[in-house]
Amino acid sequence: MSSAYMIDARGIQKKFGAVTAAADVQIAIAHGQRVSLIGSNGAGKTTFVNMLTGYIKPDAGEILLDGQSITGLAPRQIARLGVARSFQIPQLYKALSVQDNLLAAIAAQQSALSFWRPAKNADSMALAHDMLQRFDLLPHAERLVSELPGGVRKLLDIAMALTRQPKVLLLDEPTSGVSADEKFPMMDTVMRALDGSPTTVLFVEHDMDIVAQYSERVIAFYSGRIIADDKPEQALAMSDVKRYVTGELIAATDHA
Repeated sequence: MSSAYMIDARGIQKKFGAVTAAADVQIAIAHGQRVSLIGSNGAGKTTFVNMLTGYIKPDAGEILLDGQSITGLAPRQIARLGVARSFQIPQLYKALSVQDNLLAAIAAQQSALSFWRPAKNADSMALAHDMLQRFDLLPHAERLVSELPGGVRKLLDIAMALTRQPKVLLLDEPTSGVSADEKFPMMDTVMRALDGSPTTVLFVEHDMDIVAQYSERVIAFYSGRIIADDKPEQALAMSDVKRYVTGELIAATDHA
């Protein structure tokens, strides 16, 4: 039976020596929500994502995925349960074409018994074509990844993550390394591709313009704690967010 929340983190704690990376973190995220995680470097947002994906084990607390505890599971186990991740630096096969990267991602999702089937079977080709269409990648289908601009590489990386049809998609700074001219068209494409999808999406993002425009909800971290959790307009207007995340309050004080 499905849970009321896709992600339910309860009392998560994590320390690295004397540094507190997570202090009683409580986060409940509904099915299909689009949520941005923000905070300065070392604030705790990446630690939370790494605990959610199994790369780091919490010292205390529990994380549930759609009602099932995933605390302490290995990354591969969590991935099989429906958590996919795209990275700040896209994890792509640069010597392969865009289409062949998608086919490789699709083949990797098959069971051990079927893995050795030809990657270019009818079902795989159909899914790859669907992803090429959804992410506006058809014009680039036969191009080598090494020839692509940064924004197109990011789109391909996200499309590959979505071939798993995940319950949760984690986007690690999707606009990092993307030119100012590319970032909004790229994000428009991503959101169109996700339109109508039940996938819950978490963005780890430093660009507040992207956060404001594409999130339903913003969770701000500082020193391992959550200092804001609200709609973008309200969260970004909070004094603690301005002071510790965007630096607006400090800048205003300096110029006073």
